[in-house]
Amino acid sequence: MSSSMPSCFLFRFILILPILTPLYHAAPLVTLDYGTFAGAHSTEYNLAHFRRIPFGASTAGRNRFRAPQPPAPINNGTYDSDRAFDMCPQRSTNGSEDCLYLGLYARPWTTVQPLRPVLLSLYGGGFVQGSASFGMPPPSFPVLNVSAANDYVFVSANYRTNVFGFLAGAKVKEHVDVDLNVGLLDQRAALEWVQKYVHHFGGDRANVTIWGQSAGGGSVVAQTIAAGNRGKGLFAKAMASSPFWPKTYRYDSPESEALYERVVQDVGCAGAEDEISCLKNADVQALRKSSLAISTSHQYTTSTFTWGPVIDDSFLSSPLSTVIRDEPFNVDLVLTSYNMHEGENFVPPGFLNATGAGGFNASSASFEDWLKGFLPELVSEDLQQVNRMYPESGEAESTRWNTTYERAGMLYRDLVLACPAYWLARKAEKGWLMHYMVDPAKHASDTNYWYMPNLVQISDRVTYEGYVGAMASFVQTGDPNTHKITNESVVGVPRVSEGKQFVVRKNEVGEERADMLEKRCDFWLEISGRVPI
Repeated sequence: MSSSMPSCFLFRFILILPILTPLYHAAPLVTLDYGTFAGAHSTEYNLAHFRRIPFGASTAGRNRFRAPQPPAPINNGTYDSDRAFDMCPQRSTNGSEDCLYLGLYARPWTTVQPLRPVLLSLYGGGFVQGSASFGMPPPSFPVLNVSAANDYVFVSANYRTNVFGFLAGAKVKEHVDVDLNVGLLDQRAALEWVQKYVHHFGGDRANVTIWGQSAGGGSVVAQTIAAGNRGKGLFAKAMASSPFWPKTYRYDSPESEALYERVVQDVGCAGAEDEISCLKNADVQALRKSSLAISTSHQYTTSTFTWGPVIDDSFLSSPLSTVIRDEPFNVDLVLTSYNMHEGENFVPPGFLNATGAGGFNASSASFEDWLKGFLPELVSEDLQQVNRMYPESGEAESTRWNTTYERAGMLYRDLVLACPAYWLARKAEKGWLMHYMVDPAKHASDTNYWYMPNLVQISDRVTYEGYVGAMASFVQTGDPNTHKITNESVVGVPRVSEGKQFVVRKNEVGEERADMLEKRCDFWLEISGRVPI
């Protein structure tokens, strides 16, 4: 989920009236082939939980910039999993390289019961930060608890971000002791852990959904299109909320090589006989400092936050645009969503007024300068079409704009967030798309309904049940309408193949045509050779 969640008034309550009688209240104990794990039981939420389970070895030393390695066997007794774990190294001073842990929670289960669906959650944070560690109530508990009909196992796993997870370059590709896209490989290792072990916790490995918001949604995009996952059956369903899919360059592109050279220079490894070995032994804080400086300097020009997946010719061998047009998908069932104004979170705030800030202002000329920096490969014909698609005053689905800030926000939203959501849903054999419009409808605004228990889930019951109920139904059944909670007067979620999308408003859900979004997204797909998506 997003690492910058909106503030929520948290309090402890059970959201639904039908409370399931707990099957047991004792602390659960599970033995795997590499250790015995003791969990805990929350009587307040009726959840059995294991908050800290290693699924990979420490990523320090030789394992830095390397695909995840198997966790060490636990031979010194029962492992207490009812505790937090460190996030992977972040942009500032926190985190640890011993970070490949996952957490798991579910309603209590015994071996005489059927196995249940599994939901693996991947957090957001712009591919530069984030953590899967949780307490009580756990993240996304409102999705599980929207209806007593839903009963699944929730898994949340750490993965490496920023320079530690996405360092690229030809020298990284060529070196025998490092790998590209190790943040994505961490996620795949978590999926492989689920396939191997989740049945011990009551989960059905044949019925796994992957889900994420923001960069977590972008991670879902990556796992869904990755050739390295093809035919492995690691998941059956994909759910992406505001999938953040920034430009994806090749590992050896000038952009990737420039980042590599900057990092090598920053940490004192330039000119070393083996630069990769030098980077493996570099000070963690020096790498953090370099990573942060690079991402900050690129925020409104080359690529927002800079770090993220690259095309590596092995695991992630093709860009999203190519897969959407020509290549197989790794999943048949997809539910995605995007927010009406979420692009505005990522464009220069100087667009807001005439005086401006940070080199940008509200003028059309400033918009053109930003566009040339953001998408430098566009040719004159492309720019003319952009101005037709996104004029100074224009309209999109249920909204209009007449300011530079809104205009840029709509363009960014479409290219990086809404179109990836639309493409995934359209490519799938069965796909559904949701459009979140509850004011302010900015990036991560939707988490108010599903991330943590709070008052809106009681005060706006129709939207909570219609919107979050559809998400929970999809996890449970593969269809957002199977466990529909709202009554017959409230519409269900239409298929994208019908040319429609689900609309989420305050105290109301409905449907609308998706023709305008389809037209804009088709434009970006047509020129994707000059826009690396």
